[in-house]
Amino acid sequence: MRSNLTLEKIVSFFRHNPSLSVNGVNDEAGLPKRKLDLVFNSNGSRKLSEDDLAKLEPILRKYGYNEYLYQSARVISIVNHKGGVGKTTTTACLGETLVRKGFKVLLIDFDPQGNLSQILGIENPELQIADCLFTDIQLPTVQILENLWLAPSDITLAEIEVDLLSKVGGDVRLKHKIEPLLEEYDYILIDCPPSLSKLTVSALNASNSTLIAMLPESSSLKGLNSLLNRISEVKTHTNRDLTLDGIVFTMVKKNTVHDGFKEALRANMGSDFRVFNTEIRHLIDFQKSQALQATLGTLNASSEAYKCYKDFCDEYVEYLQVINN
Repeated sequence: MRSNLTLEKIVSFFRHNPSLSVNGVNDEAGLPKRKLDLVFNSNGSRKLSEDDLAKLEPILRKYGYNEYLYQSARVISIVNHKGGVGKTTTTACLGETLVRKGFKVLLIDFDPQGNLSQILGIENPELQIADCLFTDIQLPTVQILENLWLAPSDITLAEIEVDLLSKVGGDVRLKHKIEPLLEEYDYILIDCPPSLSKLTVSALNASNSTLIAMLPESSSLKGLNSLLNRISEVKTHTNRDLTLDGIVFTMVKKNTVHDGFKEALRANMGSDFRVFNTEIRHLIDFQKSQALQATLGTLNASSEAYKCYKDFCDEYVEYLQVINN
């Protein structure tokens, strides 16, 4: 029987499972030494035979592969009830580091301030999200880098928020606009406004999961329970598929205040959900990239700032591998 396994599916499986050894799977399948690695790095000049695919399929299935895995993008809302906590920076930088791992990514600017669009160099977009939510227009996208797209917004988005409350199905309009794109991307990241507004609820309804970007200070903790309650309400009443992936600390400084807060939160919340080990430090390169309207990796891929998000991306993808399996 002909295998449904393809090279594209194999590559995607390894990208989503970074801890899996290519050469280890190659040897388990009985392929010639390093053949899988050589095919991956051949730019299409080397192929896998039907016999190779037949040998690989049972080994990959042992590690969790199935033909329906990763067919739809994982949609992740980046949230916090406060502004100025690195939420937009996290959306942009996590998106870029995912792209540099080989994934295809769409960023959605769902904040009326339009900061994500601005730092990516898209101001006064001809078409934006506000133009499509209550019309037949498809979700507008602009290419930023190879395999990285943006659905832009500006203050016009604030003007239609009342429609999310008053019109039938307002809560799920964004979800319906995203659905036709799910098979085109590996990840869709939504930058949410700094509030628990209808826009944030709409983003959560459109998502598989949510990630909280959090400044390690007591002021951030005050609204955390409200944010967690809102996520729980959405999961209970309108989107039962929604999961909380965890908290990533942002704009971290090396001082006793930040250290004490991080320790306390991990001790009190660590058993309820994940607090990621990787921390995003408070570094000037983040401000530089925003001022220059250039992605962090384009500006300086060897910077400490870029390394923070690269390390976080690695940890996050490995975490998703665990919960998906």
